Amino acid sequence: MNYRQLGNTELSISEVSFGTWGIGGDWGGSSDSDALKGLEKAIDSGVNFFDTADVYGSGHAEQLLAKATKGKEDTVHIATKFCRAGDIHDLRTYSEDAVRQYCEQSLKRLEREAIDLYQIHCAPMEILKDGRVFETLDKLKSEGKIRHYGVSVETVEEGLLCLNVPGVQALQVIFNLFRQKPAEELLPQAKAAGVGILVRLPLASGLLTGKFSKATAFAANDHRNFNANGEHFNVGETFAGLPFEKGVELAEELKWIAEGRGDMARASMRWLLDFPEVSCIIPGFKNVAQVENNLGAIEVPVFSDAEKASLREFYNQRVAAHIRGPY
Repeated sequence: MNYRQLGNTELSISEVSFGTWGIGGDWGGSSDSDALKGLEKAIDSGVNFFDTADVYGSGHAEQLLAKATKGKEDTVHIATKFCRAGDIHDLRTYSEDAVRQYCEQSLKRLEREAIDLYQIHCAPMEILKDGRVFETLDKLKSEGKIRHYGVSVETVEEGLLCLNVPGVQALQVIFNLFRQKPAEELLPQAKAAGVGILVRLPLASGLLTGKFSKATAFAANDHRNFNANGEHFNVGETFAGLPFEKGVELAEELKWIAEGRGDMARASMRWLLDFPEVSCIIPGFKNVAQVENNLGAIEVPVFSDAEKASLREFYNQRVAAHIRGPY
């Protein structure tokens, strides 16, 4: 495993870490037994950082992490998120009392005394501009309830705003071969500010595995079904904002990246790891096999400058115009 510093914090985290949305819910059926085996495999392989949220399975993902990391609290770091259990547009959701309650509930489920990284979970721009939620996070940090805080954002504009908040130590962004905009301005500015970058949805909800066809169907409780067109939350969280059939077509055009790199998934994640501004990528998983395959991204060859230029041109000419939702 390779490790990278999380911004200006003291945390050195595995460059391939894992998100737990999939084992919490909203990605079709999942097995707790398989999830726990996957977490054990990841930790045994050197993964020391996991991202979760209080709404993943209504806290179930946090509880699974508590089981998997029992006795490893000092060596395995956990990031969790808050606010989407309430009305994200209501300032009362971000009041000191509300945030304290969210924090205490997560600490209880995680069975920890402190949260390593506490993140605002994709709040609207008006909340971030208001800024009072950051004052509460500063208080929680001074009390030792949280070690660091950050923001999970939907747009580059939100990320740039958060870079101006002194206490923000990390940004979580959607960034992948189908969603390259953060590379232009946000990543370099975050690096200059000493702010870590966590990359979520590195495989564009699975499109970048190259395993889907236009006939692929998803379970009713899978967000790739119920949020395919942004019916429940930002469409960018599903297939990087691309219409599914267009995403399948574009993935076909990218299959060349797998040559010499095992498969499209590993190659797609390798492309992300080639950005020095990235602290870690956080692919999802449901079982040991998926953990093992995602970890394989570490071993595959880096992309040449010519390949990178080709992929940038592909994004600009073939992909960007089809992305929907705030970006």
